[in-house]
Amino acid sequence: MWRDDPSTTMVIGWHQVSGNEPKLYYDIIDHGKNFIAYQYSQSADHVIDAKGMRNHFVRLKNLLPNTTYYFIIVDSEGLNKRLSFKTMPDDPETRLSIVAGGDSRNNRKSRKNANILVSKLRPDCVLFAGDMTGGDTAGEWKAWMDDWQSTITEEGRLIPIIVARGNHEFSNRSLIELFDVKEKELYYGFTFGGNLLRVFTLNSLISVGGEQRNWLRQDLKNHQHIRWKFAQYHFPIRPHTARKSERNEQLKHWANLFYHYKVNVAIECDAHVVKTTYPIRPSNEKGSDMGFIRDDVGGTIYVGEGCWGAPLRRNNDNKKWTRASGSFNQFKWIFVDKYNLEIRTVKTNNAVMVDALTETNRFDLPRNISIWEPPTGDVIVVNSKEKEEEVLQFVKAPKKPSFMLPQSVLTVADETTTIPQPLQVFDYIAVPKAKDVTVKWSAKNEPSGLVFDVERASNDEDFRTIARINALTDSPNGDTNFYEFSDKNIAFFAEKVFYRLKKVLPNGSTQIYKTIGLKNKQWEEQQPLIPDEEGQVKVRYKLKEPTIVVFTIHNDTQKKVLSNKTNQQAKGNYLKSFNFKDFPAGRYLLTIQIGNTISRELILKH
Repeated sequence: MWRDDPSTTMVIGWHQVSGNEPKLYYDIIDHGKNFIAYQYSQSADHVIDAKGMRNHFVRLKNLLPNTTYYFIIVDSEGLNKRLSFKTMPDDPETRLSIVAGGDSRNNRKSRKNANILVSKLRPDCVLFAGDMTGGDTAGEWKAWMDDWQSTITEEGRLIPIIVARGNHEFSNRSLIELFDVKEKELYYGFTFGGNLLRVFTLNSLISVGGEQRNWLRQDLKNHQHIRWKFAQYHFPIRPHTARKSERNEQLKHWANLFYHYKVNVAIECDAHVVKTTYPIRPSNEKGSDMGFIRDDVGGTIYVGEGCWGAPLRRNNDNKKWTRASGSFNQFKWIFVDKYNLEIRTVKTNNAVMVDALTETNRFDLPRNISIWEPPTGDVIVVNSKEKEEEVLQFVKAPKKPSFMLPQSVLTVADETTTIPQPLQVFDYIAVPKAKDVTVKWSAKNEPSGLVFDVERASNDEDFRTIARINALTDSPNGDTNFYEFSDKNIAFFAEKVFYRLKKVLPNGSTQIYKTIGLKNKQWEEQQPLIPDEEGQVKVRYKLKEPTIVVFTIHNDTQKKVLSNKTNQQAKGNYLKSFNFKDFPAGRYLLTIQIGNTISRELILKH
């Protein structure tokens, strides 16, 4: 488990059946059972008797990110099997694999099947949104912990778990005492992969408004620079079985914040059915259903709803925005990288037939895995709107601007607007520096629901949105808010770039401000590759270890004209040819991604 930064900490917990003075020995080198050889050791930081177990928790700190640690526990009576864990990466270039689900009470066979699949899929972590047991008793928890051992891989890798409370956990104490959760009210967040992903865990069993809502709002606001955002909690806002109640308070206090702060995926449980939705946002406008309407641009995808071994129910309450629903044992398997999310629903009943993945192929689909294939498709793919640009970082400005406005490039927004006063937007500029461009502007008295779009083009016509930014609406006394967005590595894209700022009101009306154009000197300084007489461009690359290589080509309007992904390639030197014979004359950008390394080549066709 984790209490702090997942890339540099880890909590190891165990039930001390007998023996005295247990100590955990650990190292990045595997010394097997030779515990004296391990470089580090630590005794339990916290010991508590709970649910008939003597729970010991060692809270490890100052670990290396994205690193496997091997450990062994030794006490007065002997030692246990050598086990291992892996810290989370702190690099947004590293892909993540996550399993998400919940509701494992009652049916131990189904529960163990799902646990076995966790060990075979080797995710970076498990998000488990409550109802581990039926009665929250000591006997049930001992059985649950025994069954959880099936999530350990064959070579002894433990998979970290992040827990949320369900209605069958009769108090917060159950999870605090069994999983060493740091936050006593059981709502908290963890960030993975630098700025790649933030997971918000919420508590459906306490007041969803008040302090919990305030925390959620502030945490979302503080982490707007994170590329992807997930939320997990127990009660579904709109359950897909008629036997369960609607959760209007969660709609009011949570779903609106999910939309406003761009939460991508909400993971729900409790109903014991299977569902995925299209991206949706809270709305009662025409075309909405049960307080939501489909919104493929800014909506949240809701998935769930349990089925880790709890009694299955009928999926008899679909909505207009339901993508698919069903009733079978399952969990969600999610891949996360800076470009895409991939969400699959894994049927768990055939776990023993599924091949185990390894550390090198854990993003492949193993043989015999049963992926749900509804008519709407077996995988949900969400493309990152930022692509290679950094996500905007919001900074609440001081009373005075933190930057000087160079008058030579200052463009003042046109104040003729259909938006009622006193909303004001001003001091809109674009400032080049090295390979980046920072777009800045100021505003005051922003209404709730206002969105700013930063748009970019290379020809003053074909603009596309590169950042969608929720306006800050909590400035007291009409104070000014200052916004900025850093457009990274723009030097690689075009000879000249244009930026414009667009206001989008909740009713859909927009206003576009005057365009700023910038000459891109970096483009001219690059040495282009020229296709030969047959239109071929040859590029050499070297693999230091087996990996997958991704090639993409964009034209000078940033439109993708080619995308190619290799299979796993062996270590060695390679020569790749690209045929530009049928491409129009112009400038093209070839991007080569090898593991976490990205290189770019400028192609010039006359």
